[in-house]
Amino acid sequence: MKSWICPSFGETPTLTDWPDPVAGPGEVVIDVAACGVNFADTLILQGKYQKRPKGAFAPGFEVSGIVQSVGDGVDNIAVGDRVMAMPDWGGYATRVVADASLVIPLPGAVDFESAAAFQIAYGTSWFGLKYRANVQPGDVVLIHGAAGGVGLTAVECAKLLGATVIATAGGAEKCQIARDHGADHVIDYKSENIRDGVREITATLGKPAGVDVVYDPVGGDIFDQSLRCVAPGARMLLIGFASGTVPQIPANILLVKNVTAIGFYFGAYLEQNPTIARQGMADILGLLREGKIRPMISAKYPLADAMDALGAIRDRSATGKLIIDCRHIS
Repeated sequence: MKSWICPSFGETPTLTDWPDPVAGPGEVVIDVAACGVNFADTLILQGKYQKRPKGAFAPGFEVSGIVQSVGDGVDNIAVGDRVMAMPDWGGYATRVVADASLVIPLPGAVDFESAAAFQIAYGTSWFGLKYRANVQPGDVVLIHGAAGGVGLTAVECAKLLGATVIATAGGAEKCQIARDHGADHVIDYKSENIRDGVREITATLGKPAGVDVVYDPVGGDIFDQSLRCVAPGARMLLIGFASGTVPQIPANILLVKNVTAIGFYFGAYLEQNPTIARQGMADILGLLREGKIRPMISAKYPLADAMDALGAIRDRSATGKLIIDCRHIS
C-alpha cells in the first residue's frame, strides 16, 4: 500500500510503499476512500498528542472506505461493507487497520467524503456540548474558531440543542461562514474586542451577566477574554489549544463566579463511556443521514498532497473541513 510515514516524532513524513496491515483478533482492515484532516494530526507528528505510537507511523484519525478483511471474533462487520472508522492513527494511506469497536457501517445515503469529514469534528462538538457541558434550550453559547473544522460543527450542534450562538471568527469571510451555518451573532476578533462584543450582545438578549457556555478550541488569550464575559455558573468547555498556548486558569475567578472549567478529549471519552458513545454516535449519524448536519468540505486533496492539507490546518488558513482522497494518489 501507499502511506505517509513519519519515521519518528518531529521528522517530516514521506509518501512511500509500506507493508499492508493484517487484521488481528477484533480488528478490521479497510481500503481507505477518504480521510479527514485534523489539528491533532499536526500534534501527533510532533509527539505532542495524548496517544503516542511506537515506531514509524502515519497520521490520520478518521477514515471511510470498504472493509478488505476482518480478524477473528469480528461478527458484525463483513468484507465489502461500506464503513467509517476512527483508528488510533494511520489514515493517511490507502489501507488502514482499526479496532472493530470503532468501525461503524455506513447508511447508503452517506457518501465516503461526508463520513470522513464528520466523525471527530461533530463527535467532539455533540458529545462535548450535550454530555459534558449539558447545553440546554435557551442557553447562550460562545463558540470560538467558529469557521474552522471543529468550531463550525459546534455552531450547528449548539443550535440543534436549542441554544443561542455567539460565534467568533477572524475576517469577514469566516464570519459569514459562521452565519451561514446558523450563528445568531458573530464577532470578528480581528477588528472587534471579544469581551466588549459579548457584553453588548448578551445585554440585548436579556442576559447582561454573560454567556452560559464557552466552547474553546483555541486557548491562549481567547480563553482569558472568555473567562471575563461568562455568567455566574457558566461552563467553560476546553477542546484544544490551536493558538499554541495552554491557558493558566485563574482559580479565583472560577471560585467567585462559580464557573466550571471542563476538559474534553473525545477519543478518551469514547473509551471511558462506551454506552454513551454508541448512543451518541448513532445520534449524530442519524442527524447526518437526515441532513440536519452538513459537513462543510472546503477542499479535497489527493493522497500525494496530504502535507499541503496539514499546512493549511497548521497556519489556520483553512475553513470548514479538509479531506484527503486516498483513492487518488496524485
